[in-house]
Amino acid sequence: MATTHEIKVERRADEGKGASRRLRHAGKIPAVVYGGDLDPVSIQLDHEPVWLASQHEWFYSSILDLSLGGDIQKVLLRDIQRHPYKQLIMHLDFQRVNDKEVLRTSVPLHFIHEDVSPAGKSADVVVTHELKEVAVECLPSDLPESIEVDLSELKLGDIIYLSDLKLPSGVEIPQLKLGKDHDDAVVIAKHGREEAAADETAEDGEVPAGEDK
Repeated sequence: MATTHEIKVERRADEGKGASRRLRHAGKIPAVVYGGDLDPVSIQLDHEPVWLASQHEWFYSSILDLSLGGDIQKVLLRDIQRHPYKQLIMHLDFQRVNDKEVLRTSVPLHFIHEDVSPAGKSADVVVTHELKEVAVECLPSDLPESIEVDLSELKLGDIIYLSDLKLPSGVEIPQLKLGKDHDDAVVIAKHGREEAAADETAEDGEVPAGEDK
């Protein structure tokens, strides 16, 4: 069952750059909600609680409950605009979700038990995380906040692919429907000397053997 998080919002009557600047000066974030069978709606949110929420992973990958005077709309965050150097969120885009419609979004990968694995215990093995998130398809009620990748048995020479991930019930990786060529590596455990040699080759601008120039 997906975990949801409630965020209080208010309707926004004024639009335009001037109105958005006034909102930000008042500690608010201008935002828009779109999608579904309803028209786009301009809203505003208090900056401080949203800023705190934005420090957590779930803010980007979970179903959010936008509460407008007790009226709840389920949404996903689709875009966040930040100030180039201040700790300010400038604008947010939310997309409505339908409980009965499959959605596609990205969820983070959590790598666990690497430190107790044969690869993790060896000083000569370098473990690289090739992906940090993965795009999934599922109903909103099945959306996980993250997907765990158990590395407890990882050893030198092992490669964990997308197809090796243990997905929650109802969750699919659409990329795998495209064929074996799209079954990307998620984790690679290689010898430290191989990693060092690859880095030196990249620095020298040389093309490793077996690769096209």
